[in-house]
Amino acid sequence: MKMKLENAFYVEPDGIASGLALWWSQEVKLSVTHHDKNFIDTIISISGEPEWFGTFIYAPPYEDEKQCFWEKLGALRNDVNAKWCVMGDTNILASPTEKYGGSPFDHNNFKWYHEFLERTFLMEIQSKGGAYTWSNQRSEEEEICEKLDRVLTSLEWGFLFPKTIVVIDAAIASDHAPIVLLLNGVTKRGKKEFKFESRWTLEEECANIFQEEWTSSEERNRRGTFRVKLRRTKVKLWNWNREKFGKNKISANDLVNEIKVLQEGPLSSMNAGKLRDLKTELTKL
Repeated sequence: MKMKLENAFYVEPDGIASGLALWWSQEVKLSVTHHDKNFIDTIISISGEPEWFGTFIYAPPYEDEKQCFWEKLGALRNDVNAKWCVMGDTNILASPTEKYGGSPFDHNNFKWYHEFLERTFLMEIQSKGGAYTWSNQRSEEEEICEKLDRVLTSLEWGFLFPKTIVVIDAAIASDHAPIVLLLNGVTKRGKKEFKFESRWTLEEECANIFQEEWTSSEERNRRGTFRVKLRRTKVKLWNWNREKFGKNKISANDLVNEIKVLQEGPLSSMNAGKLRDLKTELTKL
């Protein structure tokens, strides 16, 4: 798979509604303990670290289903000292500040959610990035933005991962913004590995680099000539790629950053159009 996640678990959709998918890599030891149409409950251990409970949710948006869901979710753990993390779409507004536009905030909306928190002693990890995670993607008077997606953890889980941060990323192909849970905070990137990219073969300059390096008579009779030519070719390809395609990579990052900025505030009709154009340009790039 392109995501390099070898394992998967699915909850099939009910008609055109619901449906859940969970993927994980080989370094993650994960077993599914319970599941239904609105959640997948698991036991997780990463790289031999202590086990913890991870529950991935898509809470029902319908009022007549919310009580059953939050009561069922709360019944998963009887031990308030369990290492437990719940993350996903809660379909709940916890305060008036989590909503922009549309009908007024309904204080009865979070009744069952509030009782769930009191029963389990879970706490929300405050997120960084935009103020909202969902938008109806309309502009001006019709725009509605809400914070529906969040991460809840127990105190014991927090002791296990004290550097954890939650980031709201850019919404590119969905009306929901992805939430990213970083267990060890922000880490520095390692040295970038050299990888040959298939798109290079479409460029005449790429063929010229190979032609130049592999037909050279220099050092023909010296030991290690093959390795020397490989190394020189790699360096030339790397530099050529940076000069020719480097602007595209910078542009992609710039586009994502522009999308994030627009998502953080109310959209005018002009900004809504600009957001659509940015997403189209990013997809093409």
